Amino acid sequence: MAAHYLEFERPIAELEAKIEELSRLSESSPGSLDEEIEALRGRAHAMRREAYANLDAWQKTQVARHPDRPHFVDYAATLIDDFEELRGDRKFADDQAIMGGIGRFRGQPVVVMGHEKGRDTVTRVKHNFGYARPEGYRKAVRLFEMAERFKLPVISFVDTPAAYPGMASEERGVAEAIARSTEKALMLEVPMVAVVTGEGGSGGALGIACGSRVLILEHAIYSVIPPEGANSILWRGARTPAEAAKAMKITAQDLLKLKIVDRIIPEPAGGAHSDPEAAMTAVGDAVEQELKGLEGLSADELKARRAERFYAIGRSGLQ
Repeated sequence: MAAHYLEFERPIAELEAKIEELSRLSESSPGSLDEEIEALRGRAHAMRREAYANLDAWQKTQVARHPDRPHFVDYAATLIDDFEELRGDRKFADDQAIMGGIGRFRGQPVVVMGHEKGRDTVTRVKHNFGYARPEGYRKAVRLFEMAERFKLPVISFVDTPAAYPGMASEERGVAEAIARSTEKALMLEVPMVAVVTGEGGSGGALGIACGSRVLILEHAIYSVIPPEGANSILWRGARTPAEAAKAMKITAQDLLKLKIVDRIIPEPAGGAHSDPEAAMTAVGDAVEQELKGLEGLSADELKARRAERFYAIGRSGLQ
């Protein structure tokens, strides 16, 4: 499968095309170009490292949306043993934009859920590009309730542009479904760790992101609306999405300063899509540490801490 390069990666793409060309030529005369190829590979690696160390908010938005970043199905396959998917909201239908079930995370039984965008045409249609309908959030409530019933911690993986805004979704009460899911997450009597792995968009993200601890990957974003929407609504298209992204403070680094997230998980040089296995291992290590830190807390302590955490958002500048 051909590599997917972002706009700011064009110089890297040109250099790697040159490396590929030289590699093909070297097949006819082995060893003749090895030294030059290795030097170019080192240069490409240095260029990628430098580029990713200096990303602006809009470039991070593009990275967060990269189609090759690990998705929920990848995290479930890599981090969750004996994963058993549970489907349906027991009211209307099953929504595959939010998937979830039970399994073992590094030996510990857990309930796990997350947004799934799909990776090709067939799976993107199946998962509605990660835009969850009301049934997805009602499924999440069902999973939250199961976690409480069996005293299992919850892990959620957040990666969605937003909840699905279509007419049928609105008719079936998507706003109420998100509110119920958010309420249930805030009132959970078991530990919950949420990880923003790519694009955390609007209430669609918040519905499964109200964890005891909220983590975010280094190049992920978390926002009330996509930069394109903010530009259209706030500035009537007079600015660019890049300007909107900068003004909105949506990067992991901004969010940590604002205390909207609790921890940034470093990504490999070149982003999570450049080395998915390393990225998922880093996520697993961080989640394990956070769950251990929540062990032993009573239900009342968990709820009190979660309430204190979320009520404090946006108030630090008022004091």
